[in-house]
Amino acid sequence: MHSFRSEPILWIHVAGLATLPVFLVLCLLFLSVGEPFLPVWMELSLVAAIGILPLLWMQLRRPFYIFALLGIALKPENLTERQRKILCLINTKLNRILALVAAVLSVWVLWHLYQIAPLVANSAKFLPQWRSVALVLAGLAFLGSNLFLQIPVSVMRVLVTNDTEFAGIEPLSLEKIKQDFTILGVRVNQIVPRLLQSLFRINADS
Repeated sequence: MHSFRSEPILWIHVAGLATLPVFLVLCLLFLSVGEPFLPVWMELSLVAAIGILPLLWMQLRRPFYIFALLGIALKPENLTERQRKILCLINTKLNRILALVAAVLSVWVLWHLYQIAPLVANSAKFLPQWRSVALVLAGLAFLGSNLFLQIPVSVMRVLVTNDTEFAGIEPLSLEKIKQDFTILGVRVNQIVPRLLQSLFRINADS
């Protein structure tokens, strides 16, 4: 029997961490555009509100449905029993605490990005020097970085679960999945090809 850790979507989401630096660099670049015209706390609050609050609210209220990728989502009725057990681990108090910790970490990172932004101002000279627009774009880039932080954090909590604990989990019902999770994207019957699933299982079992 294959381990639940061989579920491909888990590792795909963890791999999303690799995009985190890209979004942070974009955020830094936009923060360096133009001359600040608002108090520091207001600019930081604006970027943080755009970049952190929507995802944090989602993770606290109705966590992201992880069986989704690039605008498509696996139909809840097509989930296996193992996949419905995995969702049980996503929708827990521990994951909500981890979401809060990730949000606090993001605020700390944003503060440091803001501090060093003037040092890279010359690199952003090719951009229109519209500070207000740049702050919104910085917020959107920061939103992207938080997306690829919050989702992997919730998934990694699943990966560190021991097999005994996982075996004792009761699978979520279809109704609970639809009620408790934020399902984004067009719903399809399959999102990971069978060949790719086999490769993940071979690697996980080796």
